[in-house]
Amino acid sequence: MLFEEFTNFNYQFPEPQYLGAKHTHLAWIKKFIPNNVSTAIDAFAGSQSVAFLFKQLGYKTLTNDYLNFNNQIGLALIENKNIKLTSEDLKLLFQQSKNKEEFQLMENTFTNVFFEKEEANFLDNFRANISLLENPIKKAIAFAVINRSMTRKITMGHFGHTQALVYASDPERIKRNRSLIRPIKEIFEEILPKYNNAVFDNKRENQSFNKNILELLPTVEKVDLAYFDPPYCDSHADYQGFYHLLETYTEYWKDKKFINGIKRYEPQRFSGFDKKRDVINSFEKLFELSEEIPNWLISYNNRSYPGIEEFEKIILKYRDVKVEAKTYHNGRGGKGSVAGSQEILFVCNPKKKHFISTNQNENLLKQSIQQ
Repeated sequence: MLFEEFTNFNYQFPEPQYLGAKHTHLAWIKKFIPNNVSTAIDAFAGSQSVAFLFKQLGYKTLTNDYLNFNNQIGLALIENKNIKLTSEDLKLLFQQSKNKEEFQLMENTFTNVFFEKEEANFLDNFRANISLLENPIKKAIAFAVINRSMTRKITMGHFGHTQALVYASDPERIKRNRSLIRPIKEIFEEILPKYNNAVFDNKRENQSFNKNILELLPTVEKVDLAYFDPPYCDSHADYQGFYHLLETYTEYWKDKKFINGIKRYEPQRFSGFDKKRDVINSFEKLFELSEEIPNWLISYNNRSYPGIEEFEKIILKYRDVKVEAKTYHNGRGGKGSVAGSQEILFVCNPKKKHFISTNQNENLLKQSIQQ
């Protein structure tokens, strides 16, 4: 490892609170990363912890997520080289908005669902002021930190239940988690330095995308490693259902319906990896579009659909594969992480007999010219 790569590990990824986040598995995943990687893509990036590892390793890092609130983390921590939020930025973000009447979505939709009126009003005011930040990376940092502050504030760190205010008035729960009664502004101010301190330049042109991966892959070139952590179909509650509020806040929709007790937006967006009727066909397309990427790492779960053996057979059409497993001893490992279940990593390498990537073709051509 080069000296620059050692120094990159001085930067600490701000610990997320998202189901499925891989920050607790990074050391395990890192063991299976092949040598000689220059460019890597994290295709279903979520909290961005694996993309952050790729950046630390000195790779040109492409990161992508279908949900925009996750893309904002990618812009803030992966694409960002040196921009931070300053005290002057905070004054702007916390000031009384001059166009608050245009920003009332949180107050009108989520008051007495997840927040008291005062907190919902603060979130609307903050959202109005994000628009005043001229630099898009500064906007991304503001989104990343305020969204993280909301998950810190809410019991269980997600918005798939209607008990947030009930739990926030329970003395026993408050003893275990004081953030339940802390103002979101205070939580934001506490968390922000962790995000500012995680900003670094690995001397590569990293990019964050907000696309369906099946649309993005045809546009990327010369990628050496793809990390796939798709939704674990049929193994866990809907990710959009848990984090709908963060996507609503980031997009600030005014043309959506907000349904049921949790006020989830409708219609939802589907990637093709969410439903049993679509998922196998989507995996086939994903692997076909990734043919030019030599090495794949695929995170999975033994409670997902299709099952491990069937999924391995699909992968074997395209790559040689080795299956690694890690058993959960509690339910805190992420999506599908019921105690006793297993986190699976498919380590996929080119089939030796016939695979020649575009990069290899170019190298062979250069060698023949030199000869």
